Amino acid sequence: MRQPAMDGMQVLRQRSLIHQAPNLFVHPQAERLSRRAPDISLQPHILMKTDQEPDLLEEENSQDNGVIQTTGAQYSSISPPASPVSEDEPFSTYFEEKVPIPEDLTQFGFSFRKLWAFTGPGFLMSIAYLDPGNIESDLQSGAKAGFKLLWVLLGATIIGLLLQRLAARLGVVTGMHLAEVCNRQYPVVPRILLWLMVELAIIGSDMQEVIGCAIAFNLLSVGRIPLWAGVLITIVDTFVFLFLDKYGLRKLEAFFGVLITIMAISFGYEYILVSPNQGEVLKGMFVPYCAGCGTMQLEQAVGIVGAVIMPHNIYLHSALVKSRQIDRSNKKEVKEANKYYFIESSIALFISFLINVFVVAVFAEAFYNKTNLQVNEACNKTGSPHTDLFPLENSTLQVDIYKGGVVLGCYFGPAALYIWAVGILAAGQSSTMTGTYSGQFVMEGFLNLRWSRFARVLLTRSIAITPTLLVAIFQDVQHLTGMNDFLNVLQSMQLPFALIPILTFTSLTSIMSDFANGLFWKIAGGVLILVVCAINMYFVVIYVTTLNSVLLYVLAALLSVAYLCFVCYLAWQCLVALGVSCLDVGSRMRLGLTGHTDIYLLNDMDTDVCMER
Repeated sequence: MRQPAMDGMQVLRQRSLIHQAPNLFVHPQAERLSRRAPDISLQPHILMKTDQEPDLLEEENSQDNGVIQTTGAQYSSISPPASPVSEDEPFSTYFEEKVPIPEDLTQFGFSFRKLWAFTGPGFLMSIAYLDPGNIESDLQSGAKAGFKLLWVLLGATIIGLLLQRLAARLGVVTGMHLAEVCNRQYPVVPRILLWLMVELAIIGSDMQEVIGCAIAFNLLSVGRIPLWAGVLITIVDTFVFLFLDKYGLRKLEAFFGVLITIMAISFGYEYILVSPNQGEVLKGMFVPYCAGCGTMQLEQAVGIVGAVIMPHNIYLHSALVKSRQIDRSNKKEVKEANKYYFIESSIALFISFLINVFVVAVFAEAFYNKTNLQVNEACNKTGSPHTDLFPLENSTLQVDIYKGGVVLGCYFGPAALYIWAVGILAAGQSSTMTGTYSGQFVMEGFLNLRWSRFARVLLTRSIAITPTLLVAIFQDVQHLTGMNDFLNVLQSMQLPFALIPILTFTSLTSIMSDFANGLFWKIAGGVLILVVCAINMYFVVIYVTTLNSVLLYVLAALLSVAYLCFVCYLAWQCLVALGVSCLDVGSRMRLGLTGHTDIYLLNDMDTDVCMER
């Protein structure tokens, strides 16, 4: 709501307070508006109330290191900068309903009732670890390396959990998700570039998910439903399922829980049917060694990391945690929310890890070192209509989601094929829906969209579905492995644009207050991000070297220069936020500061604002 008009004395007092409390982050647009006319007041949640003079004095005395002290509260919460868009506009989001958190009546510091109340966002986040791209990476890992790369899957899942912890903490502490924070903290050009990169990641992920659904429909219909028709079916049912939250947020989360259960039952059935050697499973999981592995296995290990840690999932998780009623002015509640969200995420990712292990173990036990000739003979014996997929030669079997289902059907009967297809359909459908939510959050956060819910869903769906439909029309179901590799490379390249910002903002005390990363998390987070990005860049290099085209090499080189420049810019700001003060040159040159990192990063939305410390 618009605040009452102020007289000249009130405006002078506010301007005086801005200069007297330079540690406070004031949204540049709000300050600019306050200078233009005496009848425009600052947004109330940025600085102070304007209707009573005593409140001005109380707020002035409560400023401390960029933190707004809330009277009577236990914790100094950070007030999000105001959006330049009017708050009077009706705006529906995923968070029209917020789940209340019950009072803790126990004396042991842990409540299952509270854990249940916080359960939901982590499981929606974990679906990205079970999308068709991950399933394909799992089955290829088993078929090419046996059980030897299970420890890579375990390590990638643990790294993913630590990164998701940062995303959840950002959303809980600030009340804003990562896209909103990026929109308020980065300058215009980097902000737009960042949005475009994240959109590319979402499109790449969504293409894998929708194609996975289309393949599942094709398998279930014994080829009667072509790929393009499966894509259209996925578009329609995704729109239907996305509006389930109109019936309640918890019902929507329960629906996702049902889809995860279907995946667990489907792939668990395959695991029991194949009965892999349990000793080999445990050895592969906990012994970080790959005896006799070559370039192919190394590339597969890199592919596992790239498939598990997905950039858009960081943005998604930071938004989903806003769906609970948390008093951010109360330090105890914020700390408690962080604790329960971490427990819930750990449980969710443990379940997703088990499902991934089921897939790896099935193909490691049944199809490791199998040749196309062996599979062709097995399919001939069962009368499979897909025998032509496997040429009569002794080359090693190459499998994808489609061929994987066919091979299971040839060796273990039609039931194995159909149950596999049901699991793939559940994986594709659930990840498609969460991908759409990611697209909505990213577009709303970066662009400040205030459209109707249907318009936003239609736009985000269209951006991702259009290229997918074109691929489905011009490609058949048997030639999508190359497309999957390309999409994995595309998402690998976008990882820095999620990991670097999340470490940057969770390390700033002016944003996270008491919950900013400590020295250990700054170092560990930096090392993890460096390792993950290096692994994925290696994956990209491997892919580019297989193109065998001078023109593509030149194009890749030009794009790489621009790409690395942008990554270096984000990394530079991240290092400044982590406390590497010798790199804090830009703030002194532009703002005349003595090198204060928080103000440097927080005061870059409007270059004509000068803040003194």
